[in-house]
Amino acid sequence: MYYLGMDVHARMTMVCVLDSNGKHVLTKKVCGVPGMVVLAVQEFKKQLRGSLSICFEASCGYGWLYDRLAPLAERVVVAHPGQVRMIFRSKRKSDRIDAEKLAKLLFLNEVPPVHVPQADGRAWRRMIEYRCRLIVKQTAVKNTLKALLRTHGIVPPRSLWSQKGLVWLAKQDLDRFGELERDQLLEQLSQCREQLKRVEKALDERARREPAVALLQTIPGVGPRTAEAVAAYIDDPKRFHANRAIGCYFGLVPCEDSSGPQRLGHITKEGPGSVRRLLVQAAWQAKRRDKQWQMVFERIVNGDPDRRKIAIVALAHRLARVMLAMLKNGECYRAAA
Repeated sequence: MYYLGMDVHARMTMVCVLDSNGKHVLTKKVCGVPGMVVLAVQEFKKQLRGSLSICFEASCGYGWLYDRLAPLAERVVVAHPGQVRMIFRSKRKSDRIDAEKLAKLLFLNEVPPVHVPQADGRAWRRMIEYRCRLIVKQTAVKNTLKALLRTHGIVPPRSLWSQKGLVWLAKQDLDRFGELERDQLLEQLSQCREQLKRVEKALDERARREPAVALLQTIPGVGPRTAEAVAAYIDDPKRFHANRAIGCYFGLVPCEDSSGPQRLGHITKEGPGSVRRLLVQAAWQAKRRDKQWQMVFERIVNGDPDRRKIAIVALAHRLARVMLAMLKNGECYRAAA
């Protein structure tokens, strides 16, 4: 068995090879796009005449590289970049050193791995993230339009974003530059809405093929967008050893410094922020629509209005755990008796 640690970049990759005893065999710099790395690994396999175990850090395009390296190696591990940095803290850092560290971690079987979904699952995640970026862009356009009205002393109606409100906005008397800005912002808003329709149509088609999305929507307050995001990122529910692990995965657990007395801080905010935001939004809806979720919320608030945000994050954490349990057992949501 040979252990390959690879420090992958867009135009260059450094490869370090260790033998079955953990001794250094070679270090090679592979220039070119990541596709050249695949060819280099094929050459290594021919030269070394032994089985390979490969490790590289997760970055943009890691799934594409994983799919092409998996048939060439007995084992391919994608390392978690943040946790690798926690293991190796050094003042000397270079591509060669990083590749060697990854090879050593692989030899010691101490690589902190990340889950690599199938290509279809990765494409699903990308579309979900793209929709979130469109929502952010649309919100920025709306806020700019509101700011433009305020600079001209105009108070908009509550139904500003309805069809009637947009017609009203287009007829407002502004200065010459203000009218130009308004017209272009309205064009951007229309474009964003059209793009969102196309994206959500594609997501709806994908969700109809996924039973987990329909299952999660049986929870009060959970809509298709939240259900699909959670299902896409959980991917395989069995990879979580316990339901409480999902809170750490989505960054909904507090930071802890308990060297001595226990001290809890803000939530870690690890994992996909888009899913975390959707879970918080779903928690607000669940609180409004279901008495049991409302009771949990009020118990955490305990009469202190300043604890409302803490309570809603705790509710989102509880919601994520319920979702994982449902995906594991395949049962629809049912309120506790």
